[in-house]
Amino acid sequence: MSSLVFAATQGFVLGASLIIAIGAQNAFVLRQGLRRERVLLVASICALCDAALIALGAGGFATMIAAVPALVPIAAWGGAAFLFAYGLRAFHAALKPGRLEADPSRRPRSRGAAVAATLAVSLLNPHVYLDTVILLGSVSAQLPPAPRTAFAAGAMAASAVWFYGLGYGALRLAPVFAKPMAWRILDLVIGAVMWSIAAALAWDQVAG
Repeated sequence: MSSLVFAATQGFVLGASLIIAIGAQNAFVLRQGLRRERVLLVASICALCDAALIALGAGGFATMIAAVPALVPIAAWGGAAFLFAYGLRAFHAALKPGRLEADPSRRPRSRGAAVAATLAVSLLNPHVYLDTVILLGSVSAQLPPAPRTAFAAGAMAASAVWFYGLGYGALRLAPVFAKPMAWRILDLVIGAVMWSIAAALAWDQVAG
């Protein structure tokens, strides 16, 4: 596997691990999908918001590190710490799994209201900036320019696949997401992925 494919795969897996979580944004997209109401618009806004923030994180951290090379180990260890904490949170969530449900009975939204609501659930959550700008940015900053771009593209692809899949597959996916066991399995997988990437970042610093 080439370095670009590996970086893109790593970005896709980590991006998916951060996006797949019970929250207002996913519940909103699921609801729109269940109603078949402005699914393309809502999913596109969610994916584009993520793509912009991921690009900002990858480019911003790369610029900072190019200006101050001493930030490389700080970003690496910081990213590893964040990933370890996120993995721990995922394992803890697996002990008490929730469910993702959306009430499809509300009145349909106008196009403007749908745009405003989607932007609100996408950008008003502080965790989205920690996930995309800080965490994905610190991980991608460890890579050379070409693999970094591939990593960011992989993370963007994960976001797009998730939101379009959730919106258009809502009728089929809703029964699965309503089962706590499904989330327990997902949380265990997500925790393992995050810890493995954290270990790789830490090992690169120790071995280097």
